[in-house]
Amino acid sequence: MFVRIAKFEGAASEGFDATREQIEADMSSGNTPEGLEGATEVMLLVDRGGGTALGAVFFETEDDLRRGDEALNAMSPGDSGGRRSGVEMYEVAFRGTPSRA
Repeated sequence: MFVRIAKFEGAASEGFDATREQIEADMSSGNTPEGLEGATEVMLLVDRGGGTALGAVFFETEDDLRRGDEALNAMSPGDSGGRRSGVEMYEVAFRGTPSRA
């Protein structure tokens, strides 16, 4: 599994809400943007006080990650989400849920 993490800076708290609503609407519509067909999960992490956010998109294969990166780089983050200040990609070495005794 692989993940692409984009950092956004300079957004107001309301901008994060608008971005989250847009992502939720896009995902629930079933209309996957071209290039993101291989995405398996999306997370939006926000620091409202600091005005920063991380957008994480997960992919099963490295090829899907590359296609997704190209598609996401071509998209504009819009005015409400701040400016994209960086993008990094990782292989997910471990992912789990703690067991509850």
